[in-house]
Amino acid sequence: MSLAVHAPLSGTLTALGKVPDPVFAAQMVGSGVAVEPHHGAGPVDVVAPVAGTVATLLPHAFVIRTSSGAAVLVHLGIDTVRLKGEGFHSHVAAGEQVEVGRAVITFDPFAVRAHGLSAICPVVVLDSRPGSTQPPSVTGPVPAGALLFSWAAL
Repeated sequence: MSLAVHAPLSGTLTALGKVPDPVFAAQMVGSGVAVEPHHGAGPVDVVAPVAGTVATLLPHAFVIRTSSGAAVLVHLGIDTVRLKGEGFHSHVAAGEQVEVGRAVITFDPFAVRAHGLSAICPVVVLDSRPGSTQPPSVTGPVPAGALLFSWAAL
């Protein structure tokens, strides 16, 4: 099984090891990359990076399970669970089928940063082995919808 994962938002592509959270940085939940939203931008739509079913939907994160069974987590900021949904707006419901590029959540990176939190967004294939994703590059700008990385189950 091979999976192409697309950027859920525009920003700067960053290695997971640079995410200011030890669980993501050590790839404990899975391999992937992170996207740092542009500074100064207002609210942004975070879109589905893969097609599938919205398996989990929280104000600050979501998981999409593909038809092949792989699950991709998009986490909007670090420690943003503390915001209790403030500044996040869902556009879909858990259990809903989505295509790549469908708006899932709108959030405001500026508001997250104003609370003293990181707005970086880890994107990982859950339960994948560390280092198993193949990003097209390690750092740099990435537009929403661009290929973020590919992953192949062993």
